[in-house]
Amino acid sequence: MTAPQKPRLILASASPRRLSLLAQIGITPDEIIPADINEDPIPGELPSPHALRLATEKAVAIAGKHPGAIVLGSDTVVGVGRRILPKTETRDDAKYCLKLLSGRAHRVLTGVAVVDKEGNLRTRVNETRVKFKRLSEQEFKDYLDSEEWKGKAGGYGIQGKAGALIQHLSGSYTSVVGLPLFETRNLLSGAGYPA
Repeated sequence: MTAPQKPRLILASASPRRLSLLAQIGITPDEIIPADINEDPIPGELPSPHALRLATEKAVAIAGKHPGAIVLGSDTVVGVGRRILPKTETRDDAKYCLKLLSGRAHRVLTGVAVVDKEGNLRTRVNETRVKFKRLSEQEFKDYLDSEEWKGKAGGYGIQGKAGALIQHLSGSYTSVVGLPLFETRNLLSGAGYPA
């Protein structure tokens, strides 16, 4: 008797970090198809609903074009109070974010959405609290000069040089990198993907 064929898995994200996190738990998507959606917050939208909405929109957009596949969408948002920090594209964006984060705690919210073969949607949001040390002028300059902040939610990537600036983390490290593996594995299992 042959083993049942594994369903097709599509990752609706171009993030190399998400791909390597999935590899860490032995999952290799059959295809990577980034969803082209508007990621701007809706006026008044809070960080957690924003992360969940974007993850859901990504998964649903790709699932609509690939019926019968399991689609995984995810989005990471950095929130300070009710504010959603941008994905930093310029040095000024990064400086703005680092000034806000220096010496205080913030939340990293990662939404995960999985659409199964029948088109059913399963979602989770992971919230992790992160506290930055108070940064010196030299630390600001060094991090900005590193350009590691480019395209990163909140202006930093914990897996790089910013890891040395983080005083405390409560929650999921992998969520801060870009994909909470515990929730992701559970959602994929529930959707019929042997994770």
